[in-house]
Amino acid sequence: MMFSLNSRRRLSLAYVAIGLLLSLFYSFSAQAQSQAVGLERLPELAKMPSAGLLLMDSKNQPWKYKAQSEMFVPASTTKLVTAFLALSHWGEHHRFKTDFYLGHRNGQVVLWVKGYGDPFLISEELQLVAEQLKKRLAESGIDKIDAIALDNGYFSEHLILPGTGQSDNPYDAIPSAIAANFNTLNLKKVNGRVISAEEQTPLTATAKRLGKTMTQSELRFNTGAEPKVGQTYFAELLAEFLRGQGIQVGGQVIYQAVDNSLPLLYRHFNSHDLADIIRPMMKYSTNFIANQLALKLSAELYGAPADEKKVARMFAQQLQRHFDWQEAFIEDGAGLSRNNRLSPQQLIEVLEVFRPWKHLLPEVEAHVYAKSGSLIGVSALAGYIEHRQNWLPFVVMINQQVPYYHYRNKVASVLSQEIWAQQ
Repeated sequence: MMFSLNSRRRLSLAYVAIGLLLSLFYSFSAQAQSQAVGLERLPELAKMPSAGLLLMDSKNQPWKYKAQSEMFVPASTTKLVTAFLALSHWGEHHRFKTDFYLGHRNGQVVLWVKGYGDPFLISEELQLVAEQLKKRLAESGIDKIDAIALDNGYFSEHLILPGTGQSDNPYDAIPSAIAANFNTLNLKKVNGRVISAEEQTPLTATAKRLGKTMTQSELRFNTGAEPKVGQTYFAELLAEFLRGQGIQVGGQVIYQAVDNSLPLLYRHFNSHDLADIIRPMMKYSTNFIANQLALKLSAELYGAPADEKKVARMFAQQLQRHFDWQEAFIEDGAGLSRNNRLSPQQLIEVLEVFRPWKHLLPEVEAHVYAKSGSLIGVSALAGYIEHRQNWLPFVVMINQQVPYYHYRNKVASVLSQEIWAQQ
């Protein structure tokens, strides 16, 4: 088709006009999206350039909002996503397993432990394991173990998820297929002597060694900063509990995969189900549990060993499957990564499907049940405001300095007060 010069000019002017109209439309849309609606009692939040909020009413319509579609670093509110994926995959009554095998190596009796990333192998659980192992060993006529061997191959050997690191901070605890007490240990120093800060947890050689570096009266160490330290501590702790059952245990620890020809001696299913595990994860924001769940889920979906790439792939595919999101990004289960991005609207969608498990969230203010999130320069809170049997989802996401640490709780409290006053 041929156009005259005047026709081309008219067409060019038309394109310019359309461009200007579109520019004005998008500008107006962006302003409408970022404007604060219903935040008269929260003037600080309304003026914050890097803050978003969304509160739904009883008819599931936006009631109060600001920048609800903009992307923010979600911090530990990411755990809502992790918990939803875990609960929808396994169900809240699922119990994680750990396998134990009995074999011989160079004439020694060896107890093999094959871990599958159970995030809740706490001291009380290892006590139950030791009691059951005593029964199985007695049936085999064995009262002495020369060595404990650990098969940690369900997770990648040099695994460091985004946000975890090499510090002694327990929040930095690195996930592991075999781990005791969240890859941490809690010590006290009394009159210059190191003791366990937990009555239920025996003092081991690793604990004594780490205790020598203490400068505080009480300190929780991260044993997972060096993977072999955490694994060794697990073996030492298990050995102490076995000795408490009258079984002689040698001090040797072997790091080796289980021989497939060995018969299974005992399969331990954790006495705590998934709901029991997620409840404290939400209350205390336990990063270790959240990352263990993400890794276990990725291993089940894509095969072992689990690693960082499989976790990122799992989140990408599962978020697409459940929500059909285009811009969201999550690469760790705990929310430690600053690369994570979610919008208030997206977290509202998570809260909608999380309703069957809302009882797993802690009450952070009167009538407010929510998960908080904190990083330097990041403050978030997402959950439900309970009002006469209605559970209204809300999200607060702030990616800038806030007036004070619990400012997000003030926001939720104000929202709750308005709901109870007006509805």
